[in-house]
Amino acid sequence: MLDRYWFGDVSRISPEAPVPIAKINKIEDRPGGAANVARNIASLGGNVTLLSVVGVDEPSIALEKLLAKENVTTILKQDASINTIVKLRVLARNQQLIRIDFEEKPSHEILSEVLDTYSEIIQNYEVIILSDYGKGGLSHTLKMIEIAKQQNKQVLIDPKGSDYKKYANSTILTPNRSELKDAVGDWQTEEELIQKANALRKNLNLKHLLLTRSEEGMTLFTGDTAHNYPTFAKEVYDVSGAGDTVIATLGLMLANNVDITDAVKIANFAAGIVVGKLGTATVTKNEIVRELQLHLKNQ
Repeated sequence: MLDRYWFGDVSRISPEAPVPIAKINKIEDRPGGAANVARNIASLGGNVTLLSVVGVDEPSIALEKLLAKENVTTILKQDASINTIVKLRVLARNQQLIRIDFEEKPSHEILSEVLDTYSEIIQNYEVIILSDYGKGGLSHTLKMIEIAKQQNKQVLIDPKGSDYKKYANSTILTPNRSELKDAVGDWQTEEELIQKANALRKNLNLKHLLLTRSEEGMTLFTGDTAHNYPTFAKEVYDVSGAGDTVIATLGLMLANNVDITDAVKIANFAAGIVVGKLGTATVTKNEIVRELQLHLKNQ
């Protein structure tokens, strides 16, 4: 998807309705959704290919050009029956006034093409990341996991919705609090959370479950243990895209054979950096190294 930002100033209220009038003075496009995951991997120095579906329109051209600039290889299947997903945000003084979404679900024919291409290229990669935004692009999730397992590939999934059965047998899920509640219901205590998370992990045959908890940091459920990672965010400016940065960093670390607990530590630092930036953003290796050095110095 394409994240489109309209920046402007507000100095008066519309005479037509009690809403602010934004005078736009700058427009900025950024890769969003799975494209933001891909650009985060590239920003950290990883080799990444984005396989997805777009329309035949101006946003798809803009998206492809942006990703090329950020060293992301793309295989974008064009579906003439839909428009490329666009999230349009209008901001004044860096405060979001409104977000407008344009989205349609891809056709079955195009999704079959995606699955065929996925099967053809999977052997070239160490780790597979499936970013589910509930937009209809991942209707073959179970089959994709099965193909990856046959190739001994690790599969990381950012989930959506309440039915997590489609993510069975993956290596790791990275839900946020509200996404996990959709799947297992609410919890009142930390003990109840651990019980529900571990039950889900076992029922779905997941190796790990990583819960992102905003200001509370992250919790990794693995084996019968829960490892807590406090947040390192100095200032939370914008949480949009933070989950993308987490799974991107985690995937790159695991592709380089980093132990899961160390990989989550690095992903946690990356998340703490990116929430201090406006909109969907990336993190660099130098930024992570600098944060790690500051952390070690202050210990």
